[in-house]
Amino acid sequence: MRPILVVGTGSDAGKTSIVMALCRIFSDLGMHVAPFKAQNVSNNSCVTVEGREISRAQYFQAQAARVAPSYLFNPVLLKSHGSGGVQVVVNGLVHKNQGIVAYFDELDTLKSEVKKSFTRLLNEYDVVIAEGAGSPVELNLIEKDLSNTFIAQTFKPRIILVADIERGGVFASVYGTLALLSPDIRENVVGVIINKFRGDRRFFDEGEVIIREQFGVPVLGVLPFLPLNIDMEDSQSLHNYQQRRGNIKIKIAVIATPRLSNYTDLDVLMADDEIDVTLIHQWQPLSAFDVILLAGSKSVMSDLHWLKENGLFAEIRQCKQNIFGICGGYQMLCDTLIDNDALEDNSPSIENGFGLIPDTVTYQEPKILKRGVYTVFDGFEVEGYEIHCGQLGHYPLYYQSERVCGTHIHGIFDNNAFRTAYFKKVNPLYQGFDFTRYRENAITNFTNMVRDNLDLSALL
Repeated sequence: MRPILVVGTGSDAGKTSIVMALCRIFSDLGMHVAPFKAQNVSNNSCVTVEGREISRAQYFQAQAARVAPSYLFNPVLLKSHGSGGVQVVVNGLVHKNQGIVAYFDELDTLKSEVKKSFTRLLNEYDVVIAEGAGSPVELNLIEKDLSNTFIAQTFKPRIILVADIERGGVFASVYGTLALLSPDIRENVVGVIINKFRGDRRFFDEGEVIIREQFGVPVLGVLPFLPLNIDMEDSQSLHNYQQRRGNIKIKIAVIATPRLSNYTDLDVLMADDEIDVTLIHQWQPLSAFDVILLAGSKSVMSDLHWLKENGLFAEIRQCKQNIFGICGGYQMLCDTLIDNDALEDNSPSIENGFGLIPDTVTYQEPKILKRGVYTVFDGFEVEGYEIHCGQLGHYPLYYQSERVCGTHIHGIFDNNAFRTAYFKKVNPLYQGFDFTRYRENAITNFTNMVRDNLDLSALL
C-alpha cells in the first residue's frame, strides 16, 4: 500500500495523535503498520527493543499500531544540548553534540540514513504512516526539511494536511499551505483534516464546500475536539493537558525546570483523579504539597543552576515533605555531580546537589539505554526504561529512605502496584487506578472518534 504522510499547517496541529489513530485503524483492518518520523525534535524519548533511543511520540504510535517500537521509526532525533546546541541521535544512538549550523552541514549523510530506514519499512510493512514536522512550507528551510519535503519528494506518499481550527484562521492556513507547496508535492495531497472542532458540526458544512471548490482539495474529515492526555510530545502539549480531578487525596508539586525532559512520566499522575499536579515554574512556598517531584532533565547542571538562582533549591532543601526524583531529578538529589567531559552542558563542571542522597554522580559515555523489568523499592517488580549518562556510585538504579526516594527508571509510576503502595504511604486513603486500562481506553476512544469522522475510503 502506498505510504501516507501527515503534515500540518503548523506545530501542534494534531499530527502525532492523528498518525497514532491511523496506525490503530489500519492495524484493526489487519494490516502490518509502521509509524515514521524522519526527524523529531524532542527531549521526550524512549528505549526500543533493540536498546536504541527514539522519540516518545513514535514509540506511542508503534504501541497503537501493535508493533514493537524500533529505531527505524525515528532515524534522526534532536535533543537540546547546552546553549543553542543539539544532541544528534542517529538510528537510536548518540551521534554527536553540535551546533545547528554544523548539523545542517551533515544533512546529506542524515538523508541517506532516513532513506535507508524508510525503504526498509516499505519492504517489511503493509503500510508506512509518516508524520511531518511543523509546517511543510517554511520556505527558508525547504531544502533542509527531512520530515516533510525530503519524504514527500523522495517517496511520493499520499499526503494529508491537518489544520487546527481552534487557532483561528483555518481557511488562510489551509490555502496558504497548499499555495506554497511545490507542484510535485501538491499533486499528492489527497485531502484536508480539520482538527479540534468545537460545537455543532453542521456549522462547517459550508466550510467544506469552500475548501473543496475554491482550494481544490476534499475535506477528509472534521474531527471534534477531544484531548488525548497521554504521551505529551512537547511543552505546549504539557501546558494544554487537562487533568482529571475527583476526590483529591494527594497534591504534587512538579518542579518544571527549563530543560524538563521525559515528562511523559507525568501522564499517569495527571490522569489520576485522586492526585492534583501543579507545575512549579518559579519560586513559591512548597509547604502545601504532599510530594515534591523532580523529573527528568536534558541538562541537569543548567537546571541545578536555575534552581539555585531562583530560590527553589533552598526551598526544597528545607522542606519536610516526601521528595521523589526521576533520572535527572534523581541525580540532583545526590551530594555531588561531576561532568568533566561536558556531556550535560557546553563546558565541564562540578555541582553540589541537594545532598539528600549520599552518593556522587559521574557523567560518562556511553549513554545507558536499557529497558526491562526491574526489582526496586521494597521488592516491587516494575517495567520501565533508562536513558542517562549520569552514573551513581552506590545507588545506580534507585534509592529509598523514609522521606526521599529516587530512581533512574522512567515509567516507574505507570506500574499500578508500586504507584498505589507509594501513595498509600503518603495518604492511606489513596485508592489508585489501572493506568494500563486507562491508556488503552484513551487510545481506543480517540481512534473511534477519528474513524467515525474520517473518510477512510479516500485512503483505502
